[in-house]
Amino acid sequence: MSTVLQITPYYPPHLGGLERVVENLAAGLAARHEVQVLTTTIGSGGAPRRSRQGGVTVRRHRSVELAHTPLVPGLPLALLRGRRDSVLHLHAAHALLPELVAFAARLRRRPFVLHFHLDVDSSGRLGVLLPAYKKYVFGPVLRSAAAVIVLTQRQADFVRTVYRVPEGRIRVVPNGVDGGYFMPVREPVDRPLQLLYVGRLSPQKNVGRLLEAIALLHRPVRLRIVGDGELRGRLERQAAELGLEQVEFVGAKLGPELVRCYAEAEAFVLPSDREGMPLVVLEAMAAGLPVIATDVPGNTELVQGVGLLAAPDPAALAAAVDQVAGDARLRRRLAEQSVAAAPAFAWDTVVRQVERIYAEVLG
Repeated sequence: MSTVLQITPYYPPHLGGLERVVENLAAGLAARHEVQVLTTTIGSGGAPRRSRQGGVTVRRHRSVELAHTPLVPGLPLALLRGRRDSVLHLHAAHALLPELVAFAARLRRRPFVLHFHLDVDSSGRLGVLLPAYKKYVFGPVLRSAAAVIVLTQRQADFVRTVYRVPEGRIRVVPNGVDGGYFMPVREPVDRPLQLLYVGRLSPQKNVGRLLEAIALLHRPVRLRIVGDGELRGRLERQAAELGLEQVEFVGAKLGPELVRCYAEAEAFVLPSDREGMPLVVLEAMAAGLPVIATDVPGNTELVQGVGLLAAPDPAALAAAVDQVAGDARLRRRLAEQSVAAAPAFAWDTVVRQVERIYAEVLG
């Protein structure tokens, strides 16, 4: 195949797991293919509209965002102008972009692959239209894809039963983790537990629940919050109101700075309401950290048998953190389980799986 087009609503420096998944997948594919990323200018931080990063060409189209949905008027024309033998690989977690790609694919009479990261969720005043959108618009788009990549078997069952995607078109491919995050297990240190959260500061991640849990702890813990988002100001005020001097907001970190945050931590926590497959948990596992996460879709499948799962409420989350903070032998065992599980998610393995899907369904 000559060119792979990775089509995504957002791309780094925009923050989020989907963005970094696309970035790593594109970089891995570029070792053997010409790769272009078609994305938006939203959250680009002044990055150039066209750039070359390693073997990946990134093209950012002028966009506006309405109800957390990117509107990209220039994208259909870019898709229609592309090489006819290009692989179209769409990353879907928002409305409208899937329909544009499906329309362009139909006009070009070319199949496309849809990467299902997370079910589209309601947002803003237009959220009341979501059920109709899913049934009459997004569902047909999913069923028109040559292959639908999902992250877990639970997601596979979901798209098969809810969206009626034929089972033969569904492929389960997990997210991956970069080799730079792999670290050995560290010996427990006698000090307050250094707890780490990495992710967007958005409603889905429910960091407010984590702050409430920290206020309930009986063991000494220091929490570092790495990330940014629309709720940062509110969360900082909540931490101050709760008197949580042991909580530190350090903003977004990428590359070596983010790896250093994992290296300096002793345990990782994710308090989300739901996930697709959280990339940050894979990174924490590779970094040899005990993982504590809420027992919700996306977390459950990944963390079960590796880390600790807690009911999605502050008291249960606090109990799990206290358990890890107060038991060095447990921390060691959970860290070893993380290190043992992580190699199955190395990006080289994931990229090869995606390439096989291209070969199977696109020829």
